[in-house]
Amino acid sequence: MDFELSDEIEQIRKEVRRFADEEVRPHATEFDEEEKYPYDIVQKGAEMGLCGASIPMEYGGAGYNAIETTIIAEELFAADPGIAFCILASSFGTEAIEEFGTEEQKEEYLPPVAAGEAVSGAAISEPDTGSDVSSVSTTAELDGDEWVINGNKMWISNGTVGDFFVVLCKTDPDADGRYNGFSQIIVESDRDGFEADKITGKMGIRASDTAELIFDDVRVPEENLVGTRGMGFYQQMHFFDVTRTGVAAQAVGMAKGACERALQYAKDREQFGRPIGDFQAIQHKLADMHTRTEAARLLTYKSAWSVENTDEQLTTLASMAKEYASRVAVDVTNEAVQIHGGAGYVNDFDVERLYRDAKITQIYEGTTEIQKNIIARELLGKGF
Repeated sequence: MDFELSDEIEQIRKEVRRFADEEVRPHATEFDEEEKYPYDIVQKGAEMGLCGASIPMEYGGAGYNAIETTIIAEELFAADPGIAFCILASSFGTEAIEEFGTEEQKEEYLPPVAAGEAVSGAAISEPDTGSDVSSVSTTAELDGDEWVINGNKMWISNGTVGDFFVVLCKTDPDADGRYNGFSQIIVESDRDGFEADKITGKMGIRASDTAELIFDDVRVPEENLVGTRGMGFYQQMHFFDVTRTGVAAQAVGMAKGACERALQYAKDREQFGRPIGDFQAIQHKLADMHTRTEAARLLTYKSAWSVENTDEQLTTLASMAKEYASRVAVDVTNEAVQIHGGAGYVNDFDVERLYRDAKITQIYEGTTEIQKNIIARELLGKGF
């Protein structure tokens, strides 16, 4: 058993950390306060190979494996979660095309994302459907050689900036079984009948673009179907195993960023004539924060290893990593604010923003409660 990362991975970490410190962190407050999408920074991320980092090299991507993309997410999110999300989520949804798409789909949709020339998205949740993916009501009916799509999607990342979305639809309403009859279909945002309404006022990751999508008789070619018709739900479950590991990496990054800032503040801030880091109450907080962050990191790395090695424990590990790391992120950022005292309650220091940002990791890609359900289901061998 070897816990040491390769020199190549450590070099990736070093380069991403440099990029994050120079290009991301200095602009974090601006994009958070104005709730605007950082187009220029995302383009610089693309030039670094960070947009569509896992897209295979034959389609213009960097071809990073799951461990490497986990390290990338950790470093970017330690700098600023909002901008980091925009960079890494610029390829959201392309995983389905990579795994299940045709060669023609891969050649058409993946290279522009990897180059930073296009932004993708995955449209799953609906106004009345969040955790229960099997209750998706957006429909796609085949009319000749075109799919006609109707419905609404909610909380969709990259909603108003995306060039195309992989949309989960009900294509076979009479299919037997609760999980059958769903399909994934690529929908370009310039199609007639497509509308995106931006959602503002979010608690955190405010630089990221989130929207409600409306499909009103949107027509796309039949060949925009991704994978096998009627198997969309099962494709999504595979997708979640990968993306939940990614969210765990985001959470580890947020906790890491909070730990670093709290440690530095404890060294610099003086009370009663000495640094507050000299006081045992602060020391215990720092000890707990760093210990829990390291535990979350190791669990997340193991989940990433399982992604890379298609381990049979992946579903369990992905939910464990996501549930635990997100809880650690919320707790550690909370303690970072506490160590900063009143200064941590205002946006003069990054910990205020990290605290707000951390909460989303307990919500998107399946809530904490859903992760516990999945872990228990897998342990008991109950299946869907």
